[in-house]
Amino acid sequence: MRQLVALICGGALLGGCIPQVAPPEGSSRPAPARPSRPAPPPPVSSGVPAGPSAPIVRGEMIRYTTSPCGGACPVYSVTVRPDGTGTFEGQRFTAVTGARDFRVSPAQYEAFLTRLAPYRPRSGSVRTVPGTPACGQHATDMPSVEVQWDGRAGHRALSYYFGCDRSRSPGVADALGSAPDLLPIAGLIGARP
Repeated sequence: MRQLVALICGGALLGGCIPQVAPPEGSSRPAPARPSRPAPPPPVSSGVPAGPSAPIVRGEMIRYTTSPCGGACPVYSVTVRPDGTGTFEGQRFTAVTGARDFRVSPAQYEAFLTRLAPYRPRSGSVRTVPGTPACGQHATDMPSVEVQWDGRAGHRALSYYFGCDRSRSPGVADALGSAPDLLPIAGLIGARP
């Protein structure tokens, strides 16, 4: 019961949106330090990969798509390609609606790839959503994210609902929620509640 209350209160504090690791308005964020070797996340049970489930595959196109929530969560897709091109597609509650192209540096692409790599399935798709054992008890009206990797190694996909019991997969929500902060799209997404 305590976990359920903590989960609901935690969801309320997040404002129902994807966790963000953004600086206060008006401050500039230095470029993230590029680690020489990404640290694996803590072990996770119930279907969410515990560490790099597949080696980092450079040269993959990554598509990151958010879903609506019970509030004013930004709904958008962002596609990043290894050649340094990207496309942002704002749908709802974003500063920009429609498609906008942008450029990423090799360091930004690598940082985005590295942040998401521990959650890339070895094959096929992994879903951590209500109704699956990996989700457990969950808060309602939260957004979700779908990440797709496409390249020489084939297609991989991860769906993650941010209202799932975070004690079952510590760190996953923060890593997935903060990944877009590594790309130059803050002005396209706009203010996030």
